[in-house]
Amino acid sequence: MTTAERDPESDEPDGPLGEVDCEGAFESLLAKLELCQIQVRSLADEQVALRRMAVLAAQAAPPEKIFGAVSREIGELLGTDYVVINRYGPDDTTTSVGHWGRPGSPDVMPPLAGHWPIQNGSATEIVARTGKPARIADYLHAETEMGEWARERGIRSVVACPVMVKGRVWGMIASLSAEAQPEDTEARILELGVFASAAIDSAETGAELHASRARVIAASDATRRRIERNLHDGVQQRLISLGLQLRTAEACLEPGQAVLRNQLARTAQGLTDVLEDLREISRGLHPASLSRGGLRPALKSLVRRFAMPVELNVSIDERLPEPVEVAVYYIVSEALTNALRHAHANRVRVDLSMDSGAVRVSVHDDGIGGVELGGGSGLIGLRDRTEALGGMFQLESPLGEGTSLLLKIPLHD
Repeated sequence: MTTAERDPESDEPDGPLGEVDCEGAFESLLAKLELCQIQVRSLADEQVALRRMAVLAAQAAPPEKIFGAVSREIGELLGTDYVVINRYGPDDTTTSVGHWGRPGSPDVMPPLAGHWPIQNGSATEIVARTGKPARIADYLHAETEMGEWARERGIRSVVACPVMVKGRVWGMIASLSAEAQPEDTEARILELGVFASAAIDSAETGAELHASRARVIAASDATRRRIERNLHDGVQQRLISLGLQLRTAEACLEPGQAVLRNQLARTAQGLTDVLEDLREISRGLHPASLSRGGLRPALKSLVRRFAMPVELNVSIDERLPEPVEVAVYYIVSEALTNALRHAHANRVRVDLSMDSGAVRVSVHDDGIGGVELGGGSGLIGLRDRTEALGGMFQLESPLGEGTSLLLKIPLHD
């Protein structure tokens, strides 16, 4: 391909190094670096939100509390103006069961606490009829009661997604904004909407609480894996490409271009900072070593990162069911974090073995003891994750004598 025929979307430089437009290449690199930084921050925010929701749902929080939390998390992640969760009634109306408004925005949600008719052509009607997301891009000419209500309050668009419970459309989650909404809005609402569905499922059928917790945890783990893949296959590859382009741009500089050389150096430092942010995020996600080699290499890698001596004894060689491996990894990770941050421990011992068809996990530290469930320790989440898999959770932490965690997770129900 000649220079004249070059694809304008290509990242390849124009011709030999001596013909590269250094200033233009530098501006392009800055733009790409900024995009990568935005993507990293967005993925980090999403991962933190999912972790908070998973813990809340695993603790079997009341549905109204989860509705409020889901509304807030969706609103803050999307940067929208309002989020509302509506339940469909038997009389062709909906009732608001949860809502959130952007801080500083006019409080327009209270009217939705009443009953609203489900009118043909509205997003509410489309979701109820199809069980799929619906989008009203502009309320300028909408003739529904909801459209008039929205126009009066400066709301331009709505994206609504179904809340599914036991295969039926229970209700919907809607994002309302004064601006046009991005194309991925539906996907992001559906991702967090799974927690609202699980909360409703648990509340309506108490006998299925155990299964509901397991589904929530599985959904959270699957999302962690998806984010980790996106980081590796998307952002990381772009950063590598940016690094190569930086080296190409630097090589083409003429003597005396000190200003541009300094700009390239600052850009290179920015690239290094983004890569470090990427590593920090990856440490909290589904580790690639767990998927590839199982618990032994994943736990070895985890232990090496801790700023205290950790004695690790793993007597299991075979691969375990994925939900069990993921649970054990995060249980050990949280226990080590507690020992480092809260227990003031000097040493930790971790033992992993098989015991009568179950995985046995023991974590003991020589810290100050006195640990109790709750109080921000994260132990309730560990207990709920263990019990969701049919396991047993035991905590011993006498004051001044360290803390011991003992867990058994069966490999089969």
